[in-house]
Amino acid sequence: MTIGSVNPRQADGSAGDANYGVIGAGYTAYRQPEPAIAAQIEQALGTARSVLNVGAGAGSYEPRDRDVTAVEPSASMRAQRPSDLALAVDAVAEALPFPDGHFDASMTTFSIHQWKNLEAGLAEMRRVTRGRVIILSCDPDLVQRFWLNDYAPEVLATEARRYPALGRIRTVLGGQTHVDPVAIPFDCRDGFNEAYYGRPERLLEAGARAANSAWSFVGEPVRADYVAHLQRALEDGSWDRRHGALRRQAAFDGSLRLITAAP
Repeated sequence: MTIGSVNPRQADGSAGDANYGVIGAGYTAYRQPEPAIAAQIEQALGTARSVLNVGAGAGSYEPRDRDVTAVEPSASMRAQRPSDLALAVDAVAEALPFPDGHFDASMTTFSIHQWKNLEAGLAEMRRVTRGRVIILSCDPDLVQRFWLNDYAPEVLATEARRYPALGRIRTVLGGQTHVDPVAIPFDCRDGFNEAYYGRPERLLEAGARAANSAWSFVGEPVRADYVAHLQRALEDGSWDRRHGALRRQAAFDGSLRLITAAP
């Protein structure tokens, strides 16, 4: 079976529903690994020495002290990987080019919602992994509770539709699977939407929005209206009257979840 038959790819190799050849430029300026989240992933990986990172993007959350093999179909994202990381393999989750049980553990962060075939991708991760499978994703049932839904509802509706249900993930992975909340610190370095829970002005920046793929599924006139709505709310103080306490909140428990599946 060829990769192309599994997952038709876009011009730069992007294999999901978002075209990172278009939206990926400047991604790493806004999407840096958050140390607190990285520490939780490291703990979940346990004693694994060899780790597969699927949908690795620019390399966020790849452990530096383990033998990591990265898989990333987008040429734009592979080009943004730091020089101290190994080159990523050009492949897709649904057709991993590795033998059965090749890795101690496997991981994927902010990736599964972009796969063409979730079941096939997770089955492949399970196939090539002897130990734990670690997934950082969002609970779609919680996405639209975030305040951004008041200002950009179609963006969060898009996110909620794209993220697979946690129960579906657990069913496919099988084994002993548990889900843990991931606290988002106020100064979170990884600029996904909820990372700006207490810094709403950052979402007025075009680069910040471009680094969140859900914004790319909303037409430009609608995006402009959403940004204008948020800007007015910040200027007239209505955002702060409704959500201002978040500016003083050290951490936020939103939709971010870490799924750990034992063999």
